[in-house]
Amino acid sequence: MTDSRLARRLRGALRRTSRDYAAGHDRPLGGYLAAIAGFAACTAAWTTVVRRSGRPLPERPEPWDVVLTSVATFRLSRLLSKASVTSPLRAPFTRYVGPQGPAELHEEAQPEPGRHTVGELATCPFCMSVWVASALTAGRLLWPQATRTAMGTLTALAGADALQLAYGALVDRTTGD
Repeated sequence: MTDSRLARRLRGALRRTSRDYAAGHDRPLGGYLAAIAGFAACTAAWTTVVRRSGRPLPERPEPWDVVLTSVATFRLSRLLSKASVTSPLRAPFTRYVGPQGPAELHEEAQPEPGRHTVGELATCPFCMSVWVASALTAGRLLWPQATRTAMGTLTALAGADALQLAYGALVDRTTGD
């Protein structure tokens, strides 16, 4: 079998798999596959840089680092995927729908191939968390002091956000608004 014939058969099998999986819905499996490949490439690059740095890996993560990374990941993921101020970063891949919570937006992914997958990633704090947690973990291994300082700042911001929301709820409750 020639290479071009094999390639045609493979493309046909992939199209059938995508069609069968989607069951009539718009599921951009090719875009998701590209996102997975991109994540794998980023992870491989970080792994290579960490390995070449000669820094030893910790035997296990310290509980405090897990908590700090969790809160910092939460805050940075929401900042990147929902905040009004970061909407210019998402705009090429999304459409504005309306406000969603304090200083947050509801946006939908552009329907065009290529933009759709990036738009989904850019508007989903859960999806964004995978990338952010990986980057923060790599940062902790390569630049521990700077990364811990940045994570501390993000954690303080998450705490301040919680206090702002609690204060607003308390004011609403006491004034009857």
